[in-house]
Amino acid sequence: MGFTQQFLQEAIEILQRLDTEAIDNAVQILVKTREQGGRLFILGVGGSAANASHAVNDFRKIVGLETYAPTDNVSELTARTNDEGWETVFSSWLQTSRCSARDTLLVLSVGGGNQEMNVSPNLVSALRYAQSVGSSIIGIVGRDGGFTAQVANAVVKIPTVNPVHVTPHAEAFQAVVWHLFVSHPDLKRVQTKWESIP
Repeated sequence: MGFTQQFLQEAIEILQRLDTEAIDNAVQILVKTREQGGRLFILGVGGSAANASHAVNDFRKIVGLETYAPTDNVSELTARTNDEGWETVFSSWLQTSRCSARDTLLVLSVGGGNQEMNVSPNLVSALRYAQSVGSSIIGIVGRDGGFTAQVANAVVKIPTVNPVHVTPHAEAFQAVVWHLFVSHPDLKRVQTKWESIP
């Protein structure tokens, strides 16, 4: 089997193994967030930060849910990193945004954050802050899900079918899952452009 065929076969296996109950649980948390006038904060680092930015657009435009990603403001992100440190860059942003029990955090991450291994400690700090104010937490994560999987109200784990491809599959399937969220009839409010053209 060639590389291309193998990579695509892995993707097929991931699709077949996704936890639909976890996905549906996450959708209902998002429905409740919108109904109670809450906001959605999407956190991601690296490729997941780029995914967060795209997802913000979809949740705002298609779902009608007030949504933000702290990584969209590079000036604030780098100022906080420079002045306060990387570990608290998200938690201090959430504090300034008055994150509350009406709000939800959506974490997009390959590993989900691990304080002991010093991997994405900013996610861990943000999750602890969200817990302290009673926010709901959703994760779309790879590997074992790290700290996100430990504390989330709903977590969609992207199954590891080949340890060599954990990152590309996790980040690719973040997009599949959030596009499922915004297409779900319980959430979708606005028709997407190409589907509206006869």
